Order: sequence, then C-alpha cells, then structure tokens
Amino acid sequence: MTIRKPYSVFFRSLSGKCMLVLALVLFAGCSSAPKRPAEILTTRNLAIKQLDLANKEAERGNYDLAQVLMDEAWRMAVSTDDPSLRVQVQLSQGNLAFYTGDPDAANNAWDAALAEAQRDGDKELVSVAKIYRTRGELSPDNEALKKQQAEKVITTITAEMGNIKKANPLFTAYAWVLTGFAQKDLGRWSEAEKSVQNAASIHEKERYLELAAYDWYVIASIRSMAGQYASAVTALQTAIEFDRRAENTFGLGMDWMATGDVQVRAGNISAAKDAYQRASDIFASASFEQNAAEADRKLNAL
Repeated sequence: MTIRKPYSVFFRSLSGKCMLVLALVLFAGCSSAPKRPAEILTTRNLAIKQLDLANKEAERGNYDLAQVLMDEAWRMAVSTDDPSLRVQVQLSQGNLAFYTGDPDAANNAWDAALAEAQRDGDKELVSVAKIYRTRGELSPDNEALKKQQAEKVITTITAEMGNIKKANPLFTAYAWVLTGFAQKDLGRWSEAEKSVQNAASIHEKERYLELAAYDWYVIASIRSMAGQYASAVTALQTAIEFDRRAENTFGLGMDWMATGDVQVRAGNISAAKDAYQRASDIFASASFEQNAAEADRKLNAL
C-alpha cells in the first residue's frame, strides 16, 4: 500500500517545474475561497425585522400579535447578547405596555432600557431612552402638574435630541411627536403642530405609512382643541389617506371615530353620525368589537 507523504516530502520528490505548477494551483484555490466574515449579523438582523413588525402591529392595534413578535425579538436580542438591540426592544416593550394601559410596566421597560444603555456606554441610546421615558411623564390629571411636567419634558427632549444621529430618523421623529404632546398640554397650538409636522415629514419620507397617519391624527387633535374644527377634519382626511395606503383597519376606524368627535364639536350632527357609522363598520369588519361598540354608543347618543 502506498503511504501518503507529507506535503514537504512530496514537494521534495517533485521536479522544480512540477513544484511550481502545484504551488500555483494550490495558491489559486486558496485565493478564490470567500473570506470569512468579521462579524455574523444573521440573528440580529432577523431580530430587527421582527421588532419592526411588532411595532407595526402595535400601531395597527393588534396588541396580542405585537407582544408575541416582541417577545421573539427579545429572545433573539438576549441570545446574541447585543446591548443595542436589547435597548431597542425594551423601548418598544415600554410603548406597547403604555398603549395597552399599563403605565407601570411601561416605565419599568423604559427604565430597564436606560440602565442597559448606560451600562453599555452608548450615549445615543442613553439619550433616546431618556426621551422615551418622558412619554410616561406627560398629561397627569392635575392641571398645574400637567403644565409643570410638560415644561420638564420639553427641556429633557431639547437637551437630548442633539445626541441622536441622523442615521436613526425614527428616534428623531418620536422626539418631535412627544414635544408636540408637551406643547399641546401647554396650550401652545402652533408650536405643537409644528413639532408633529416635523415628525410627519420624516415618516412620510421614510414611508412609515401608519406612523405618518398617526402624526396627522395628532395634528387633528391639536387643531380641534384650538377650535379649528374644519382644519381638524382636513387633517383627519390626510390620516385616512395614509391609513388606506397602509391598509391599517384599526387606524382607519380611529380616524373616522375622531372625525365624528370633531363634527360633534362643530355642531355637524349629520356628518358626525356618518363618521361614527363608518367607524363602527370598519371596526366590526376586523373584529375590534370593543371599538365598534364605542362607535355605536356615540352614534346612538346623538
């Protein structure tokens, strides 16, 4: 049986020309092999997509599905031990808890995100977490405290926004929305609308249709509180256009419900009835039963 010789012995047994040819062949084979990646991002990229889907479902009112998707994004963030990803998931978890009426859980999630960012030394995410936390500080029942908190929120956001990089426009947009909420609590209608318009321009540019629709929903609320009812209805029509483009059933129902509310304030009862009926039909079509019942209650009260 022929014994295989080590390469060094094998080379010595060949002629000079043969050795050169073999060396070139081996070199060519090695040089054509793909380089190994310096960093593997497969799971992290998947987690980011999962988180984006979770946030979208939350905007659509599908809170149970959003929670499932967010739990999976968190699992992947933990499995990769990525501090930045962990922070982003915790921020979204806080928002979801806030949407579902659990302010304590929301504050706990935002606090956890801030602590994680501080441990990691990520100055941008520290600022982002501080901005997210202001959401829970807005609009307390006490009127004097409401204005005091609103001023505090504006001060915090103004101080932290400069640390947010242009590569993360959604963080900037969220800061503008919260600033708009604070200005609204202070009764500064023009400043409030301008802030939310800044967010809307970002969301429209980045094609986040549900978020752009929500911005216009907020703008409508600001205009309505300022007594600008016709202008508020116009803003809601813009919100409806974006939600239609996104096929956002929940958003559409909320837009039409708000249209009914504005029309009631304006004294346009017939238009209000039509809007509430439209909202009820839309909610019922997607089994948002509680929302449909609320629209019916408002309709029947007229």
